[in-house]
Amino acid sequence: MSALTVSQDPDQNWDDLVRYWEEMEWPEGSKVEIIEGIITVSPSPAFRHNVIAERIQRRLYSVTPDDWGIFQTLSIAVPSRLGMLIPDLLVTPVQERPETDSYIPAALAELVVEVTSKSNARHDRVSKPAAYATAGIPLYLLVDPWAPGGPTATLYGEPKGEGYRTLSAVKFGDPIKLPEPFDVTIDTGEFPVD
Repeated sequence: MSALTVSQDPDQNWDDLVRYWEEMEWPEGSKVEIIEGIITVSPSPAFRHNVIAERIQRRLYSVTPDDWGIFQTLSIAVPSRLGMLIPDLLVTPVQERPETDSYIPAALAELVVEVTSKSNARHDRVSKPAAYATAGIPLYLLVDPWAPGGPTATLYGEPKGEGYRTLSAVKFGDPIKLPEPFDVTIDTGEFPVD
């Protein structure tokens, strides 16, 4: 199943867009994001997708400070890019009193991880990294089982404007190292492939 987009009035402001996103009744189990001002509804990720996210999350637990959290369903807001995004994994310090229960500012994130799905890989490859870089998120790990040349994992860092510098890129089967504050190696050979 592919993603569904919900058209919005192009003149609608950020607050109206967020209110619509929060108040609308969306299909249960779906992932609802605002990507470049367009509300996108995606089905739950497939099993392989979840296994990849779980393997990365397991490695991160051993190196993440106790006052940080690793989340799979927490939304992050990037108002300047009209984005309300739900990374497959989000690592952020845990705030005691967030401003809202619905989302946190993207600038609080230390690492975001996206695992592409066949139907909407472009979002993870183009739209989301631009939003993440704009927000100043230090590290972005893109795990792309659907990459045109074969499955890859790419670590991006040093955000500037709407872009990142590629820190490391490997094919599935090779390890990829996340720098400080994580200082951990992810074994992409553990990721399931078709």
